[in-house]
Amino acid sequence: MALIDVTEDTFEATVDAPGIVLVDCWAEWCGPCRSFLPIYTKAAEKHEDITFAKLNTEENQGLAAALQIMSIPTLMIFRDGILVFRESGALPAAALDDLIAQVRALDMDEVRRQIEAEQQ
Repeated sequence: MALIDVTEDTFEATVDAPGIVLVDCWAEWCGPCRSFLPIYTKAAEKHEDITFAKLNTEENQGLAAALQIMSIPTLMIFRDGILVFRESGALPAAALDDLIAQVRALDMDEVRRQIEAEQQ
């Protein structure tokens, strides 16, 4: 699947969609962001059933602030609308592939139970 750009208008609908959604928060001037882009693009080509989104933090400063993005790149992974991973820093390809495998293996019923227990 090709990379999609998300904005303040499309972010919520994108991450709330069923399935796995990765969001790369980046800026054009960021060297580590530019280094991570080919890795992210290759993963998107390999995992066609996953949505790979990019959030330009310079063009969407309000959303970046609301998401509390303090350093870039920041990778966020949502599954079925639930944030299951968030970390700053560029990942090597093997680490990104491993992370995707871990997210695929999650028992989402158990994740929902844990969230519900934390909220009580």
